[in-house]
Amino acid sequence: MKPLKVSLDQWRALQAVVDYGGYAQAAAQMHRSQSSVSHAVSKLQAQLGVPLLRIEGRRAVLTTAGEVLLKRSRQLLADAAGLEALALDLERGWEAEVRLVVDAAFPSGYLMAALKRFVPESRGTRVQLNEVVLSGAEEALLEGRADLVICAMVPQGFLGEPLIEVEFVAVAHRDHPLHRLGRVLTPDDLRREIQVVIRDSGVYLNRDVGWLGSVQRWTVTSLDKAADALVGGLGFGWLPQHLVAEFIKEGILLPLPLREGQRRTANLYMVFGQPNQSGPATLKLAEILRETASSVA
Repeated sequence: MKPLKVSLDQWRALQAVVDYGGYAQAAAQMHRSQSSVSHAVSKLQAQLGVPLLRIEGRRAVLTTAGEVLLKRSRQLLADAAGLEALALDLERGWEAEVRLVVDAAFPSGYLMAALKRFVPESRGTRVQLNEVVLSGAEEALLEGRADLVICAMVPQGFLGEPLIEVEFVAVAHRDHPLHRLGRVLTPDDLRREIQVVIRDSGVYLNRDVGWLGSVQRWTVTSLDKAADALVGGLGFGWLPQHLVAEFIKEGILLPLPLREGQRRTANLYMVFGQPNQSGPATLKLAEILRETASSVA
């Protein structure tokens, strides 16, 4: 790596001269001698080989090149200050990264709103987001792969905080054979048709939740893919109300006329991976998720 010609202190001195209107004023604000400020700026210009300032009367004024470089230097100094602040936060226990695992049934709009709120509070902490289905969230907790989890089932040994209730509705395309029967459907009616189910992303606790034992079962990897399949006229399935509400409103998907079981609810819980060792970033993200969920409940 090629060594740098100038230092951050030199850029800081240039900014002070411009912002405070001269060398004497900059020196007073920086608690330095006027000669040291003047030397820093002169050396900066000599090392760059570009005149940055010109004197008009008693005031130092930027040249055209100086305006361009000063603008970039402000961002440089801001980044340097941010880097030092991040180092201090890490020293105080603020995590470099939060591993967030979220059940796919949690509304994406709420999740993105929470993450957007977290950004200005994050102090540079990264978020590693992993969306899972069914037992995938539990396995992340049991294997220590998550700092914060939103899941439908809380595994033994962990405490969960109720976060939000998600409603699932049985739907199929408006032209699906089940709708053409024109009557209340029976379980046998459903078993004769393709049921679209979502593959459990867990490996060890793999479960089939909601599968009716249909002869023709099609498995997809996500709720979005399941919605695409149903909109395309392939089978029926239970999907979150928030995911299919627009399709129902447009008449593309219709709720199945079931005597019972047309709608199901699932509670999603927030669980800390290490409740007694959660850092301030994890706690802040949990607080924002909690507030976001409660505001739309």
